[in-house]
Amino acid sequence: MSAHAIFDNAPIGSLIAWSDGTPRPLARFTKKLSAWLTSNGRGRLIRKQGARAMGNLSLSACFTLHEADFGAGGVIALRVHRTFSLDSSLRFSVIERPVIGSVRVFDRLGEEAELVHLASHRPAAEEWLSRQGFPRAVLEEVTADEVGAAVGEGRAA
Repeated sequence: MSAHAIFDNAPIGSLIAWSDGTPRPLARFTKKLSAWLTSNGRGRLIRKQGARAMGNLSLSACFTLHEADFGAGGVIALRVHRTFSLDSSLRFSVIERPVIGSVRVFDRLGEEAELVHLASHRPAAEEWLSRQGFPRAVLEEVTADEVGAAVGEGRAA
């Protein structure tokens, strides 16, 4: 799929893979493997942003994937996000869509909202939220309409 197809069809919370189409180098070639991992990976779709203008600068639409967390002892020290423009030449695929009935936890309401957690059900989302401290968090349930629309039109993962 193209970046446009992901932006238009993948629901927030989907697990997305991206690739430049080149084969994975052998592990012993550490520099080549490191470079390959930059253009090939996977992450959870946490945000979509439409095109916007900032003064004379025009920014195209994009989407952001949460790739990994690094830390120790239950404390996240570094969170890795990747943002892709719709002009990206990489190929994308939806590995997994959020389950119907699961609950997304967004950090705030509105267009600038970012997914911070995907829970299996509302009580789990509320329990997670009680431990995390997002004062303006918004809970949103994944509906059959949202997930089923992409599957029904032949775009299943």
